[in-house]
Amino acid sequence: MNDDYQPAIRVVMMPADTNPLGTIFGGIILSYIDQAGTVEGRKRCSKRLVTVAMHEVKFIAPVFVGDLVSFYTEWVRSGHTSITVRVIVDAKRGNTPHETVRVTQAEVVYVAVDSNGHPVPIHD
Repeated sequence: MNDDYQPAIRVVMMPADTNPLGTIFGGIILSYIDQAGTVEGRKRCSKRLVTVAMHEVKFIAPVFVGDLVSFYTEWVRSGHTSITVRVIVDAKRGNTPHETVRVTQAEVVYVAVDSNGHPVPIHD
């Protein structure tokens, strides 16, 4: 990622989020992907958004305790009631040499809903 490009969210991974192998649970990363995507979605849509799909999440590198994990977002497309956001996840290693590695990326689809949970148009 370009150093000028700011992440939607950035999190230091903590021991409570580890699995028995000592790496961060994949579900923790998925949760942050969803949160980061929502941050981008809220920039583009003032409606209440719910997650309906997360496409093709492949973990290509582990995340360790102490890693600074950045979740970058890109607007992909919008439909009548839905928006799609790409989330790119990089981890800056907490231990020397502090290298940055790509962890995963995903496209997340959100649908705008009313107070009853029924789909509504993205734009009025």
